[in-house]
Amino acid sequence: MNPQSEPSSDQFSGRLGLIFATIGAAIGTGNIWRFPRIAASNGGGSFLVAWVVFLLLWSVPLLILEFGMGKGTRKGAIGAFVKTLGPNFAWMGAFVAFVATAIMFYYSVVMGWTIRFFVGTLTGEVPGATPSAFWDSFHSTSGALVTHVIAMALGVFVVSKGVKGIETAAKVLIPSLIVLVVLLALRAVTLPGASAGLAFLFTPDWAALGNYQIWVEALTQNAWDTGAGWGLVLTYAVYMRANEDTALNAFVIGFGNNAMSLLAGIMVLCTVFSVMPEAADEIVGAGNEGLTFIWVPQLFAQMPGGRFFQALFFLALVFAAWTSLVAMIEMASRVLMDLGLSRGRAISIIGTAGVLFGIPSALKLEVFQNQDWVWGVALMICGFFFAFAVLRFGVTKWRETFINQEGSDIHIGAWWDWAMRLVAVEAVVLTGWFLWSARTDDFRETWTLLSPYNVGSVVIQIAIAIVVLVLANRWLAARVQEVDTTHDEA
Repeated sequence: MNPQSEPSSDQFSGRLGLIFATIGAAIGTGNIWRFPRIAASNGGGSFLVAWVVFLLLWSVPLLILEFGMGKGTRKGAIGAFVKTLGPNFAWMGAFVAFVATAIMFYYSVVMGWTIRFFVGTLTGEVPGATPSAFWDSFHSTSGALVTHVIAMALGVFVVSKGVKGIETAAKVLIPSLIVLVVLLALRAVTLPGASAGLAFLFTPDWAALGNYQIWVEALTQNAWDTGAGWGLVLTYAVYMRANEDTALNAFVIGFGNNAMSLLAGIMVLCTVFSVMPEAADEIVGAGNEGLTFIWVPQLFAQMPGGRFFQALFFLALVFAAWTSLVAMIEMASRVLMDLGLSRGRAISIIGTAGVLFGIPSALKLEVFQNQDWVWGVALMICGFFFAFAVLRFGVTKWRETFINQEGSDIHIGAWWDWAMRLVAVEAVVLTGWFLWSARTDDFRETWTLLSPYNVGSVVIQIAIAIVVLVLANRWLAARVQEVDTTHDEA
């Protein structure tokens, strides 16, 4: 066999493993608990139109970028920015890595919640006597701390097995997740009155598309649920085979991810319109935690065979959270490996940090909400940094160097060049909109550091992160280059 085609121990064995792993990174709890709520509160069918537009104008272009960047540089976020832009921009790659790692700190808490609700469903504890009873008795308690630790341990376990472990887990978890979501969607559409949910979701009000907020929310959902601009796909692309495709894989992941979101929307909205149509507005407006952990159990409780399907629902959430958490741990570990640490030591450090820095979010819901708000906005900045890298390098040159490479199944044309310019504009507009919408006339409320939703919290935390990373830029760049040189000599 040609040595070039022989899979190495630090490469995915083939396209299927790569696709499952990257889809696992993209598909998370945001697909299942956030998309139905956002779609419902923004006009259903009208939202879908805008959502598909931004799939093509944000998610897919960024996914193509990350695939090419990871494969072309064979480095994590910091090393990739150094190799493409030079040592002065190591801090940008570090910021991308830091944001995804900060999300990891509280994402394991979310996975812990799903584990507890899955177990609670099996034992009959959920839904409880009142809609919020079980949720109120669990979140922000020592129980939530325990499940957070369990979630981190499960993520570290998979990553500790290396790329082959990630690939094996993805080949089991992602097909299982797809089957579970399809089963739940099929059950939902067969409920009496489900057609009203389908009509709401798939019938656009074209006049409503004149509302700018629908477009902003559609862009936001694409940014949060595809994993584009997170650095996760970039990390997995490091382990691609030399002759592996980039562009087609990005399309598969983008459309595959959004298909799962759509199935989740069908599942939730058909169930709502069938079981509790009178409470539809209250349910979809309850927020992510309220929809998933308060109202969903109540909906299933009123369905024939509800306990069984509720167990499938929370098991699907566990699988979705697990595969995304694995990607975040691997990304953070990859960065430390690029800085010279062994794989084992890097994973140990990230696992320990994940447990420790996740404790505040596990024990206090307001901290969790604050961190989700701050680093969710920061993802827009990450998207801008990726677009900036392409623009500074030269969009056409980037496309010819990193995308249309050996092994590409499709040739990407000049449309991508314009799409990347638009991504930069979208990132700036979206960040500005979030900060503007969170403003308040109360100075103290605006600039409270850990208030769940305000401008000051975002500005202060992101500014601190950027300042620290800029100050550390010279060391980060030198260290990555030193390790790279040592590996080349070896």
